[in-house]
Amino acid sequence: MPSLKDLKLRINSTKNTQKITSAMKMVSAAKLRRAQEQAEAARPYAERMDRVLGRLAASAAGKDGAPALLAGNGKDQTHLIVVMTSDRGLCGGFNSTIARGARKLARDLKAQGKTIKILCIGRKGRDQLRREFPSEIIGTIEDIGKPRLTFGAAEAVAIRILAMFEHGEFDVCEIVYNRFKSAMTQIVTIQQLIPFAPAAANENDPAGAASYEYEPDELEILSTLLPKNLGMQIFKALLENNASEQGARMTAMDSATRNAGEMINKLTITYNRSRQAAITKELIEIISGAEAV
Repeated sequence: MPSLKDLKLRINSTKNTQKITSAMKMVSAAKLRRAQEQAEAARPYAERMDRVLGRLAASAAGKDGAPALLAGNGKDQTHLIVVMTSDRGLCGGFNSTIARGARKLARDLKAQGKTIKILCIGRKGRDQLRREFPSEIIGTIEDIGKPRLTFGAAEAVAIRILAMFEHGEFDVCEIVYNRFKSAMTQIVTIQQLIPFAPAAANENDPAGAASYEYEPDELEILSTLLPKNLGMQIFKALLENNASEQGARMTAMDSATRNAGEMINKLTITYNRSRQAAITKELIEIISGAEAV
């Protein structure tokens, strides 16, 4: 049984922790609103650009001279996996679910005899994956969202990936991130970036059945738009990941605050009972001593 002093110290320590988790919850809630607005604002542009490129790719199918970002380099041996996590913890299972998805993808590819390379965006992904894939991690990009997340940061990542592709360092590139659904729900998403994989056509989209004539031709437009689309898709993934991180951290800190409150109540009850037992014991000793005299 811990002493009264130990119980008092534990109660005070838990109260201090509760203040910290409560403050972190409020900070994450403020950041979540802004991050969610940015992620939702980026979705229509990214999805529309993906559909336009999909129609251009369908029109250019079978033509000679297709861009490498569309047709690939003719090989499917080396895969680059871009894993997006956070640089900080205390956000529940946010990082673990992304690492689990990336780990499963890497294992499946290795089981097929493929060579994998991993580029980590965020320290937490590197820390979790290097236990199993230490030699496959080729680099880590840290603090990409500081002081704030911008398209320039995403474009720098896209330029690095393009340079690697042009130098023949990989054949296929996939990105793993969390898509924001709500503060409590994030969806692990694996998206192929290179070669460009058009989204499935939507039968309810009237523009999907329309016929277009392009000037200049489709191949020239694709050569210009595909590198821009790479940066845009990475930027969208970063925004989705940022909103998911803030939502997961807010939820985790809310749970931690409530758990701290429950622990404080239990420790307070134990403290009061121990104190009452100590007082009762002292009274019994005094009374017994008085009767003995």
